[in-house]
Amino acid sequence: MSEPFPEYEQHDAVALADLVRRGEMTATEIVDTAIHRLETRNPAINAVVSQRLDAARDQAAAVRPGSSGDDAPFAGVPFLIKDLTPEQGEPVTYGSVFFRDFVGDLTPESILRFRRAGLISLGRTNTPEFGLLPTTEPILHGPTRNPWSLEHSSGGSSGGSAAGIVPMAHASDGGGSIRIPASACGLFGLKPTRGRIPARPASASDHLSVSFAVSRSVRDSAALLDAVAGPLLGSPSLPMPPRGRWSDVLGQDPPPLRIAVTRHALDGTPVHPECAAAVLDTADLLESLGHHVEEARPGLDGVTVTEAFLAWWKALPEAAFRAILATAEQQPGGRALRRLLGDLRAMRTISRLDRRRSGDPSFEPFTWALVERSIDMTPGELLNATAVLQEATYTLGEFLTGYDLWLTPTLGEPVKRIGELDQTLPFDEFEETLGRYVPFTPLANFAGLPACSVPLGHDRSGLPIGSHFVARHGDEATLLQLSAQLERVRPWAHRRPGV
Repeated sequence: MSEPFPEYEQHDAVALADLVRRGEMTATEIVDTAIHRLETRNPAINAVVSQRLDAARDQAAAVRPGSSGDDAPFAGVPFLIKDLTPEQGEPVTYGSVFFRDFVGDLTPESILRFRRAGLISLGRTNTPEFGLLPTTEPILHGPTRNPWSLEHSSGGSSGGSAAGIVPMAHASDGGGSIRIPASACGLFGLKPTRGRIPARPASASDHLSVSFAVSRSVRDSAALLDAVAGPLLGSPSLPMPPRGRWSDVLGQDPPPLRIAVTRHALDGTPVHPECAAAVLDTADLLESLGHHVEEARPGLDGVTVTEAFLAWWKALPEAAFRAILATAEQQPGGRALRRLLGDLRAMRTISRLDRRRSGDPSFEPFTWALVERSIDMTPGELLNATAVLQEATYTLGEFLTGYDLWLTPTLGEPVKRIGELDQTLPFDEFEETLGRYVPFTPLANFAGLPACSVPLGHDRSGLPIGSHFVARHGDEATLLQLSAQLERVRPWAHRRPGV
């Protein structure tokens, strides 16, 4: 099939929707072009792990030229869904060998809102098992490669979504999983405030993760937030409503802001020199725009906070098992998993047997390592970890009363090569490796704060390096307004990866 719309990559999602709205392009032409890109590029990067191309074409054919508007601002725009989120009637594997034959039997509120916005899903994107790692290399589907360098990771856990086949794709973020792949692949990645997009059903909420997107432009993320954000009765977290549309703040520069910049992890460990240089370059750029930037960091005990966050992280696999089973016990593997969960103490033995099996194990080493440690964790320990993280949240809130934004590197080290994050290492060693690589992004998750990665830098090999901004609770507007200013003075849309 020839490509119907060669200028496709020159347009972000807002521009594509505008073409459909004005009748200059049909949704079918745009979706067919996206499918052509998927079919020609996916074999090299392995971003999309299941496809629904015929259904997407049918949906596109139903979009009447000139018919899109406020109710469906992205009508006719191609999209992709991360394979960590179920959809009724669609395959969902959670990146796990064990769930390779599962089919979703419910659709979360976030996905329903994406659909109502007019977005057309072409398929599902690769993710590490249960989204637990900052690289996308699951045993089930294999690695997603960075479009800037096929030897490197696209990041995780939304690595498949960040590979650039569509201008904007679904992503979720429980410890940096929107911002990490955005940094690795040169995209803009916004993590909204907790509760800005409701996490319904309740089993979809781990109190850390939010569901949103990675995008090619700041205005795409702002327009999508306008389309899908909003309270839901019963939500445990309700941020302050915005003063107006987020898209409306992008056209004017923000007033001079007070911005704290940090180059060291919370335990005092310096980040990689190239990441530090990139964030200092961003600080210089901010000062040239009239903002006040000074080195500062919140008074947090990095070791204690990291240990508390990991206590929550260790509980995630078992919680994921139980949430999946709550709706999927009758599916292939469901009863087997129920038996496996029947006696949690037996899971340590089961995991060791599982790892010695020939062929693919049911679950990956890091998943089992977390489960084994969660077995020994008491409810009191988890409650204590929650208290530690809440106290850290108070500290972050107090810190941000003195600053409008907090600037750090998105990652502590340049993007990793495929296979470099080796989960077969001894657990403590692997844990330290992850901590050096991802020292900042989890803070916004447990605190529920909005944060974003802006693609302003690159390392010596040319791979992107993101600058990470954290804002006060509910203040996506300042993040988006500043990011749009940075996009104007140092645009990135013209930069394209080699693949």
